[in-house]
Amino acid sequence: MSLEIKTASIQPRRHTFANVARRLGADKPASRYDEAMYDLQATEVFHYRPTWEPQYELFDSRRTAIVMADWHALRDPRQYYYGTYTIARSRMMEAAEKAFSFAEKRSTLSGLTPAWAARVQHYLLPLRHYEWGANMNNSLITDIGFCTAITQATMYATMDRLGIAQLISRIGLLLDDSTGSSLATAKELWLHDAAWQGLRQTVEDTLVMGDWFELFVAQNLALDGVIYPLVYRHFDAAGQAQGGAALSPLTEFMSDWFDETSRWVDAVITVAAKESEANRALLSAWTKTWKARAAEAVRPIATQVLGDGATEALDLVLDDLDKRARKLTLEI
Repeated sequence: MSLEIKTASIQPRRHTFANVARRLGADKPASRYDEAMYDLQATEVFHYRPTWEPQYELFDSRRTAIVMADWHALRDPRQYYYGTYTIARSRMMEAAEKAFSFAEKRSTLSGLTPAWAARVQHYLLPLRHYEWGANMNNSLITDIGFCTAITQATMYATMDRLGIAQLISRIGLLLDDSTGSSLATAKELWLHDAAWQGLRQTVEDTLVMGDWFELFVAQNLALDGVIYPLVYRHFDAAGQAQGGAALSPLTEFMSDWFDETSRWVDAVITVAAKESEANRALLSAWTKTWKARAAEAVRPIATQVLGDGATEALDLVLDDLDKRARKLTLEI
């Protein structure tokens, strides 16, 4: 008895969904990102208008002054949908967990000089409240923003900011032997310390902004573009001579995340700016305004950490942000 094994090649009748095929020009295989992003935004057949803003539909592109012919053009260059996003963050968190585990086992933060340990608690731990504000802001963009191309990416940013706040909290627990006293002190600094009130007021002002695209620029380009390089690059470098090298692996997640997320923010703003001169003018004005507010807000904190070197560090950060904005075709 002999067995003859044959293989059969089955060609799918369709390679993707009809709406994606119409956009790509033919029935060609599409990426999972395209299938998870295109045309998911509800645009019609709404049952009621929001009672709190009856001038708008439930989902309405007029909630921002930015105008796009096709909002799907604001693609995420990382092509994150749920699967790829969770895999990417899982890898980053695995590295972060190893760093925290090593720091806890070897008590590496005990190598910080007492003066720098106190300074870290002053400049780093209150940022957990800044990250909560960023979480709220990206959540609002997800709520009232228009088109899945932007809102699914801001939802991922929402969760990222919560995760970063938790990492900062864990650093505080390592510093205070898990008593939580450092986190209580950080809250008091955020609420009452004079050096933090400028940034606190700036964050609270962003929480009540009406134009979601201006909020996107304010939070994800201007504020983050000043705070992340200042804290995780210049402050970190200043602490190396005082045992701060032990802290660097614990904040590497933040540095890597900022570099990765900046690619997405830059891509969104570049496409929106190239859409029209009106868009470019708005984006330029928003960036200029919120960059200035961010710089003024963090100046007292930078002075406490870097002393006479604060002005030079801030100038370098602002110069880098200006160069970045010009690459996005903005006029700063």
